[in-house]
Amino acid sequence: MSEKPSLPQRHPLLSGCLLLLVVGLLFWAGVSFLLGSLLRDDSSGFFISDGARQVGIGVIEIRGVITSADEIIAQLTKFRQQERIKAIVLRIDSPGGAVGATQELYAEVRRTNAVKPVVASMASVAASGGLYVALGAERIIANPGTITGSIGVVIRLANIEELLARIGYRSETLKSGELKDSVAIDRSMRPEERAMLQEMITLVHDQFITAIVNARNLPLETVQEFADGRIFTGSQALELQLIDGLGNLNDAALVAAELAGWDEGRVPTLIYPPRRSFSLLPLLLGGRVERGLAAFPLSITPVLAYEWTIAP
Repeated sequence: MSEKPSLPQRHPLLSGCLLLLVVGLLFWAGVSFLLGSLLRDDSSGFFISDGARQVGIGVIEIRGVITSADEIIAQLTKFRQQERIKAIVLRIDSPGGAVGATQELYAEVRRTNAVKPVVASMASVAASGGLYVALGAERIIANPGTITGSIGVVIRLANIEELLARIGYRSETLKSGELKDSVAIDRSMRPEERAMLQEMITLVHDQFITAIVNARNLPLETVQEFADGRIFTGSQALELQLIDGLGNLNDAALVAAELAGWDEGRVPTLIYPPRRSFSLLPLLLGGRVERGLAAFPLSITPVLAYEWTIAP
């Protein structure tokens, strides 16, 4: 009597794991859908709108390391041109970032503030480049415990000379001038290269100080005393006259409404730019992936940065 061919056995543990994975993904997909529908929707206090036609105060968020200014500039331009947006709150939660992108944002905030009032609202951190961008606003509001300051410039250069020697890697460089490969990662920096970069850092630092002097109407000597990279709380920044008052996002919105001539006693509508497509991965990991990718270019490319950060 011939035996029947045996069917491949399923591993119960593997099958259970796969089932749990599918159920988990379906659950998070449902959560994503609900959050996409309910995010920024609050029927009490400040009504938060996303694309509706109400007249109100625009809110633009700057979060994480500043690596590019394009998206925020587009939002500022759109809000500046819309009649229903009477003023703008710039919500900043950032340790700063690349000098070029930071200066672009500062210039665009100033341009927008010349058309309609802009109020900067500092969240948990608005340091270095985050502070620089806020200087373009009409008013700056921070929480008492907001971390700000860190007025300075940094550039980090990788040196993996010892690592390359261990694996036997060698490179040869042909260059048109002695300083052309000043940020080479396969050797130590020469004195003339260090002097060149330090001169650049000093120049860009002076640009930061000048922006503070002009925006806050402070004496140059006063700013130079505390523009050494130290950080401040919001309360300390108020004493130094770097900001105009203490409060949260709602307080900043009320200040913006007042500057826009809003009827006293009326709660302004807060209008956000259209949301980006909802992503499940940042939700699962608490946004760590998104923030990490934003900071990654600054860690591998030598970039002058107005940034408060902990060196690796």
